This record gives sequence, structure tokens and C-alpha cells, in this order.
Amino acid sequence: MNRTMKPEPKLIAVAIDSSIRLSASPEAEHERKAAIFDLLEDNDFELKNGPTGPYKLTLSHAQERLFFDVRSEADKPLMAYGLSLTPFRRVLKDYAMICESYNEAVRNATPAQIETIDMARRGIHNEGSEILMERLSGKISMDLATARRLFTLVSALLWQGP
Repeated sequence: MNRTMKPEPKLIAVAIDSSIRLSASPEAEHERKAAIFDLLEDNDFELKNGPTGPYKLTLSHAQERLFFDVRSEADKPLMAYGLSLTPFRRVLKDYAMICESYNEAVRNATPAQIETIDMARRGIHNEGSEILMERLSGKISMDLATARRLFTLVSALLWQGP
């Protein structure tokens, strides 16, 4: 029986363009690698007006925009889109601050305090994920879990510290 592979609406590769200045810290590198691994492990990502996929995604950054370069498995350009980061400024800053508080709490706080901070962290993370889905809604379709993973990657890439 000859089975043909059915196209899948998912990412199979994620790359970071050199336009994104990466932090040299081991923690930041770990966060980026973990975010990419999680995103590739399980995602639902599809172009609204294009082939089904699978896709390769390269992220770049210029002029306060995050650029999505989506290509086919054969590396054929399918979509390039610049997403304004202005709507994300506050949520990215809040998310970074709450993550720092969470990491500090893990070392020094009670379980109840850690849980309270973690709930706030998840709420801000969901807010950022929903903004991402909304801002990409006319171009890219994704489920909330994929948006959460992508927001984690974006925050790990763009946060440059205090």
C-alpha cells in the first residue's frame, strides 16, 4: 500500500535571524532553546491564505517590528510579515518582571507565595499569547497552546534585561 504524506499545518523548523541580538547568558540561551524545542514538539500553525504546510519559520527584528518569514519545507517563501511590537511592550515588560519575581520566590518564598506569583505569571503569559493570536489572526492561524509557546520564545528573544 502506497501512502502519501498528508500536508500538516505545523512548524517543522524555527530559526532566529542575526538581527535579533541574543543575550550571552547561559540562562537566556537555555530559555531560547527550550522555547524552540517546545514549539516544535507540539504546535498547530497554519497560514490563512497559503499552503497547508509544514512550515519553516525565521524570526527577525527591525524597526520595532518582529518579522515572520514563513517558508515551505522546500524553503520556498510563502509569507513575510512584520508585526509591530508596540502592543506587546507592556506585557513583555510585565512578564519579564513577574518571571524574575517567580525565580526569586522559588529560592526564598513559601509554597503559597510561589503559587500566587505563578498564577499571576500565567495570567500575564496568557494575555501576551492572546495579543499574539489577535495580531496575527488575519495571516496565521494557531491554537492557544501554540501561541503560548510562541509568546515564550518571543519574550525570551526580546527581553534584554533591566
